[in-house]
Amino acid sequence: MLDSGGMAESEENPSSTTLASLWLSSRPAKPPRQPEPAIPAGDLQMGLIFSAPAPASPAEKPPVRRAARPRAETPATPPPEQPPKPHLPAPAPLERRIWTVRALVTGVRQHVEAGYADLWVEGEISNCRPAPSGHLYFTLKDGEAQLPVVLFRRQAQLLRFRPQDGLAVLARGRLSVYESRGQLQLIAETIEPRGAGALQLAYEQLKARLLAEGLFDAARKRPLPAFPRTVGVVTSTGGAVLHDILNVIRRRHARLNLLIYPAPMQGPDCAASVAAGVRWFNQQPGKVDLILLARGGGTIEDLAGFNDEALARAIAASGLPVVSAIGHETDFTIADFVADLRAPTPSAAAELITAAQHRIEERVLALETRVQRAIRYQLILARQRFTGLSAAHVLTRVRDLIGLRGQRLDDLRHRLETAASRRLRTPAARLAALTARLDRHNPAVRLALARRRLESAGQSLRRIAHTLISARAGRLNHASARLEALSPLAVLNRGYALVYLANGNPAGGQLLRNAADVESGATIRARLATGSIEAQVTHKEGPALTETR
Repeated sequence: MLDSGGMAESEENPSSTTLASLWLSSRPAKPPRQPEPAIPAGDLQMGLIFSAPAPASPAEKPPVRRAARPRAETPATPPPEQPPKPHLPAPAPLERRIWTVRALVTGVRQHVEAGYADLWVEGEISNCRPAPSGHLYFTLKDGEAQLPVVLFRRQAQLLRFRPQDGLAVLARGRLSVYESRGQLQLIAETIEPRGAGALQLAYEQLKARLLAEGLFDAARKRPLPAFPRTVGVVTSTGGAVLHDILNVIRRRHARLNLLIYPAPMQGPDCAASVAAGVRWFNQQPGKVDLILLARGGGTIEDLAGFNDEALARAIAASGLPVVSAIGHETDFTIADFVADLRAPTPSAAAELITAAQHRIEERVLALETRVQRAIRYQLILARQRFTGLSAAHVLTRVRDLIGLRGQRLDDLRHRLETAASRRLRTPAARLAALTARLDRHNPAVRLALARRRLESAGQSLRRIAHTLISARAGRLNHASARLEALSPLAVLNRGYALVYLANGNPAGGQLLRNAADVESGATIRARLATGSIEAQVTHKEGPALTETR
């Protein structure tokens, strides 16, 4: 992208234009002084009020003049005769000079650099960002104002400490204007530490306390719903953040509904209003699927409302997933650490919620081509400007121009890296989600689960069968023991015998219980514990037989 201001700068010769000439040429030209004739004061006043300016061009509107007050009516008496008035020359028209933006910014820069060549500034470091080129960018601020500061690589390498956000420092350098953005900045030569700022110290203490309580743990953060139907947005309705979110949503997911909870995003009521919005969405079951906190960038004072402990605990207690999109990518607040997901900007939060995928590689190549073309063009302009510089200003101007070009390159590189990381984060998250879903539905996992369940059921069946068989075997052994104890064969083992009548039955006849049931000379069979014998009755004894005799 070409810079129109750079072309204007290349057309003029800085060596022939001094600070005094630029200052004098910027002022409107005064008409030449005329000798003042002796005329009455009243006539002079009327002449000044009603003198007509030079006719304006069609494109230029005449200046609006205030109507003159009506003069008091005088009695209708003929005025006394006055001497003839001398002729007053018409005033000369004001010379109008039109500045180009480049020439005006260059003149202001030269004026500022001449008036503030060496000064000390005390403040608190904010938004400290080291660049890959070695330059260091940060902002000096206090309770009332802020000033961008750049420390070039050569001076940054000489520092004995590492600048960081919240550190109070004393910076020495000269004021200049970054022409590409028309921004006043301090080109620092050296900085000295003065201590930590109050806001940053409170921020670090609250962060350490909540971290110890586990509010920043990744295990408690919940994933965003894949297909949200309604998103609750807590933001200010008067800023550009809401319009940016709406533009992204319309372009990427027109059917997504947004429910807005208006709240101030800055000031003393910011934290309480945002916390009330988070609680209100949680009290409306089924209305929204997630909550988005959105605010544009700002200083640490502007973002102080999102470093509130009550707001952090309200976010941690939310039953809905919370997405924090506070400030720019380099801005970090307590709400970002407690939320389930932090987005670098509100627009990036809308892209993460809609989960759309864009052609990242083509975008990166296009940005790289633009950066290279811009660098080549700036180098050409730099060579043209260097040829017109005097020898006294070559060394200082060369260092400043190289530093400014490096600053421009760092800005473009930062934008490129930001865009690339923002575009790559969404496909990676989507790929991880799809991989997890695929693993859950993997047939091998299901078969392994079914196999484990089958093995567990088989082990249970074998254990139950073994228990039943053992119980039945115990009962069988107990019954066998009892049957064995009642068996007549057991009696025979103790020396007893069973006596039967041998009536021709091979298996034995009638069991003899009384001696009267057998006749003398009869054949009987006696069964022993082992084997049997036959005998013939020769004699009988018994109570009944003795009485018979």
